Amino acid sequence: MQPAPGTVVRLLRLAGFPILRQLQLEEALLRATQHNWFVMNDGTPQPAIVLGVSGKPHQLVHLEAAAAHGVALIRRFTGGGTVVVDRDTLFTSLIMQHQSLPGVEPYPRPVMRYTEELYGTVFGPHGPFRLRENDYCFGDVKFGGNAQAITKDRWLHHTSLLWDFQEPRMALLKQPDRQPDYRQDRDHLEFVVRLKDRLPCRATLADQLCGGLEAAGFRLQESSLAEAEEALVANKLCGTRQLDWAQVLAEERQRQQQEQQQQEQHLSAATAGASQV
Repeated sequence: MQPAPGTVVRLLRLAGFPILRQLQLEEALLRATQHNWFVMNDGTPQPAIVLGVSGKPHQLVHLEAAAAHGVALIRRFTGGGTVVVDRDTLFTSLIMQHQSLPGVEPYPRPVMRYTEELYGTVFGPHGPFRLRENDYCFGDVKFGGNAQAITKDRWLHHTSLLWDFQEPRMALLKQPDRQPDYRQDRDHLEFVVRLKDRLPCRATLADQLCGGLEAAGFRLQESSLAEAEEALVANKLCGTRQLDWAQVLAEERQRQQQEQQQQEQHLSAATAGASQV
């Protein structure tokens, strides 16, 4: 699927840019500009757990342990699963006008299938690369997680790529109730793979990704952070925010207390019913 002739994509290269600010910037670029963008960020300076827009912390994160580790808890504006990110996570975001890719229907599955084709030239030489449900995988192990946001005229597809990861941080995530079929209830360490074990060089990956876009027919135009941040002023809707640990833990204690009270009430009602028989 070729882009419309002459389609320009503004390229924003970042390194060590905080993931909270990046997500807020991406949302602004989606909502408050009409340009196409490709954003790359090589690592975030502080570790964080990033939830999808509807993710429930108590179902997805070992809250006490994560708070003790000093890991930030962030809710992003897109759907998708929960990820742990840090200096060894590489981030990409492709933001497009619908009309720039007329052959790609503006729905999650067509967008993801298009990106599988787009990035296949980069990852395919290093293993059996494929899109498995919402994830980029080599065979049956995941190295990239994806999420989308789609508006009337535009869509955004962003990815977190695991160049490396710390096992204790991965252990902060719970086994989710909803998970892709191919995961087969494996824990995180059996389910994911480090890109550093498959790709020869982290430093050249960004250039390879850019080369993949150019090979697909896009014309890349370098952009500065200052130019991109103009969208933050114009954007009126921001769905990305950092959650307050004190509030999250207080709400979890309250939830547990309510759950215990309900269990006690059910037990009391069952006991009373049995005594009347």
